[in-house]
Amino acid sequence: MAVEWYDVTADTIAAAGSSAQVTNSRTWAISWLSAARALRSGPRQTAFQDAALASAVHTSLAGLIPARTAELDAAFAATLARIPASPSKDRGVAAGAEEATALLAERAGDGLDPASVSPPYPVPQAAPGVWQPTPPAFGPATQAGTRYARPFLLGRADRFRPEPPPALGSPKYRADLEEVRDYGALNSSQRTQAQTDIAQFWLGSSLTIYNGVLRAALVQSRWQTSRQAELVALFHVALVDTQIATSDAKYTYERWRPVTALRAADTGHPSIPSDPTWAPLHTTPSHPDYPSGHNTYSGAAEQVLTSLIGAHSREPFALTSPTAPGVTRTYTTWKVLTDENVGARVWSGIHTRSADKAGATLGRQVAAHTLRHAARLLS
Repeated sequence: MAVEWYDVTADTIAAAGSSAQVTNSRTWAISWLSAARALRSGPRQTAFQDAALASAVHTSLAGLIPARTAELDAAFAATLARIPASPSKDRGVAAGAEEATALLAERAGDGLDPASVSPPYPVPQAAPGVWQPTPPAFGPATQAGTRYARPFLLGRADRFRPEPPPALGSPKYRADLEEVRDYGALNSSQRTQAQTDIAQFWLGSSLTIYNGVLRAALVQSRWQTSRQAELVALFHVALVDTQIATSDAKYTYERWRPVTALRAADTGHPSIPSDPTWAPLHTTPSHPDYPSGHNTYSGAAEQVLTSLIGAHSREPFALTSPTAPGVTRTYTTWKVLTDENVGARVWSGIHTRSADKAGATLGRQVAAHTLRHAARLLS
């Protein structure tokens, strides 16, 4: 049942096509947290558990994505038709709807809608090290408003804010910039084909790719339905709070992107000459460099899966990516995904390694905090 409604959730969110990843993470978190709460509220009987999970996820998704109500109603009807009539079934339906309705009300106005996530943001005064819009579109900054959203468990957006990025002119800064210059360039002669392939694969949305990771963990689990629901809920709660913390750090430090630094007349390091023609392998996203959002996501996911399942999956699992059509990569450990993400953003030419590593650490810290305080959320 959990896998069935996992797929319903993924299909519903994909069809809705929200422009903000954190908005989609919020939809996952609300839907599955309400299910986890509903399952805790009643007996372990299969009829109750299955009905409660389906009812909670159905009610949540219909409330958040009303355009998909017809499809959700059909999926819910099909599920209920397979559950024999009983008082437990009726109690499960009622419990799921009640928990979902309550959580939807609780999370109303939390600042995670697309308009709140990316409000107008003034371009900072140009100076060495300071973020500026990046080529080719030179578009406005995005995700600046996520830092003001209401977390699930984090409390303050700056709770785990990383230390500042390497100082301009420092040896660490020089090493970071030289690595991106040499390995992340569009026409790099240093980057191997394997590195290019990894960069292309992980260019895809973290949410989209990690949906496959979490699904594999769910399919391989031998847990009761209630624990499966908690896994999905805590995974996405951690990811919402991680994205809030990421926005806080990015817009506190406003560190310029490698493409801006490498093209600038003053990079902050006299031994690195400017190159106005330098271009990254992949287009740079429209927000500051430090820390890397892809890697905060990966670090948080790694922490949740490692803590709740262990360092390894039960069996090898295959992943696909929307940015690498026809490519399948197979994994057995969660940390390898993070390691590849760290390298990928350098080889894409869009992040420094310091930003990547700080991101992975931030994600792990936020996720560990989520798991330490999970009982507050699930009760």
